[in-house]
Amino acid sequence: MKFLSRTAPAACVLLLSGCLASNPTQEIASSKPSAHDTEADRKCSVSQSQLEKFGAPDYQQLWNRLRAGYGIEDQQHARIDRHLNWYKSHPKYIERVSKRAEKYLYHIVEQVEQRDLPMELALLPIVESAFDPFAYSHGSASGMWQFISSTGKHYGLKQNWWYDGRRDVVAATDAALRYLAYLHRRFDGDWLHALAAYNAGEGNVRKAIRRNRKLGRPTDFWSLKLPNETKAYVPQLLALSRVVMDPEAHGVALTPVPNTPYFASVDIGSQIDLAQAASLSGVSITDLYQLNPGFNRWATAPSGPHHLLVPTAKAQQFRDNLAQLPQTERVSWQRYTIKSGDSLISIAKKFNTDVATLRDTNKIKGNRIRAGKTLMIPHATKSDRAYALSTSQRIAKKQAAYGKKPGRHKVEYVVRAGDSFWSIAKKYKVGVRSLAKWNSMAPKDTLRKNQKLVIWTKNPQLASLSQGPHSNSVIRKVSYRVRNGDSLARIAGKFNVSVNDIERWNPVNNSRYIHPGQSLTLFVDVTRIN
Repeated sequence: MKFLSRTAPAACVLLLSGCLASNPTQEIASSKPSAHDTEADRKCSVSQSQLEKFGAPDYQQLWNRLRAGYGIEDQQHARIDRHLNWYKSHPKYIERVSKRAEKYLYHIVEQVEQRDLPMELALLPIVESAFDPFAYSHGSASGMWQFISSTGKHYGLKQNWWYDGRRDVVAATDAALRYLAYLHRRFDGDWLHALAAYNAGEGNVRKAIRRNRKLGRPTDFWSLKLPNETKAYVPQLLALSRVVMDPEAHGVALTPVPNTPYFASVDIGSQIDLAQAASLSGVSITDLYQLNPGFNRWATAPSGPHHLLVPTAKAQQFRDNLAQLPQTERVSWQRYTIKSGDSLISIAKKFNTDVATLRDTNKIKGNRIRAGKTLMIPHATKSDRAYALSTSQRIAKKQAAYGKKPGRHKVEYVVRAGDSFWSIAKKYKVGVRSLAKWNSMAPKDTLRKNQKLVIWTKNPQLASLSQGPHSNSVIRKVSYRVRNGDSLARIAGKFNVSVNDIERWNPVNNSRYIHPGQSLTLFVDVTRIN
């Protein structure tokens, strides 16, 4: 693929980009060029209506700069048309994602341009995540560019308790563009193959190409046998590029984005409490998390990266205030006396930190600690709720939203050895994907012993018996025949259930009278029977 020259005259570049990626209904001038026309003149030959429509590019608006850099040849296919029709019938979606892109698009456009890549790639985060830097998919992909863990690590994106580079705006953009450039080279300059490989994996696309060659079939993207998601992925981007090229023609509006940097990177040198950083920079902590979504907790990672993105207008204020604050005061500390039975793991969990930080801060090698000794522990200056977009608070917010739906009952479940999403989902009669989604995880993620999960069940019997400290209950349906001397209270005590439960499970609501020989249905936690 031959990309547009970044040095071509501005008007020519914009008009040529329209030629390459315009709506098929737009008329391109087809008059034969004269012998005196230059190569650039012939490439820029367009209809008078287009000249009037687009005019000279206004690079005060970032969307115009983006359009001018289109470099993927326009395609005609029914799959593109289907997505184009969807975008046209959902104008609010385009408005919403273009508004969300406002914080990140300038940086992405800059990076795409510096690498001389086609500018359509700057729209890929809309397809991947709708420009949500906290997006997490069912396939364990995370961030704006939707990296899975292994690919992220291969491209240098660190992932630990404190930080996930797959969500880092700068680091993930760099990794994604390097990966896309690599795929473009590997697939001999075919951008459709490269984009398909970004979604489905290089191996799957190569396998599909080999299969078609063996069968004597074409090997272009449209002819390959690929996963349904990938077959939709590429035409979705191509349709989106048409919409962005001429939003008015498609009945949508893009949020205006200035062609100026939205954020600046500030070197902080060491770990800092994010609430404190927000105060020093004069931005809300929510806005700070939106620009720095890679940080999972209440502070930046102890081992880095040691920089924060802040709005450009606030960068100097942040640098000046940070310079006045000693490194020892950037995180609050508390002294903890080790008790008998304590471990580094239990202490880290208690104080919302990790074992590596405890070791590093207190110069501990290995895991041995002694009762009576003291540890210095970093802790947040604000309550958990103040760090609204930390991992724990995002999960809590999602779980609370699920609970608002009628007919759902909450179960707090503590993972035991041998548990899996499948076994827990089967036990509570819920879907595996739903269970993973309720806990901001993916079905393939590994569960840890003693990890707490939230389950929303429509079965009140399971919910009433499974909350609280007995969340690992094993529920069985029991048919109990009433004996002489039995009462509801006595039966309830025998099976560790409540009288109200028995009345709810059986037709005895209007009277507590029961008689010998009567059959009652009970839902019993067999781990708690006296």
